[in-house]
Amino acid sequence: MTFEPSKTEAFQAMFQRNKEKIRGFKGCEHLELYRDKNNKSIFFTYSYWKDEEALENYRVSSFFREVWSETKKLFSAKPEAWSVDTVWSSGSVLSAQ
Repeated sequence: MTFEPSKTEAFQAMFQRNKEKIRGFKGCEHLELYRDKNNKSIFFTYSYWKDEEALENYRVSSFFREVWSETKKLFSAKPEAWSVDTVWSSGSVLSAQ
């Protein structure tokens, strides 16, 4: 997600207010926030979901719609998102998959 430079602090504050709710959403197993080292206006969220159904339930929730509508106001570019499958991992979180 690329934000207006003047809006990055607002985004980080919003994330801090909502991170526990996101992480506590049924089916969310892990959540991280990353910031690009070279462009401080670019952030990435990285999350593990139990399955596609859990992720879709989050995406259609009123909580997500509320947070996303506020987040979109801060963007300077169209956001991108990917859903991926694990091919290999050395972490214990994914080794059971």
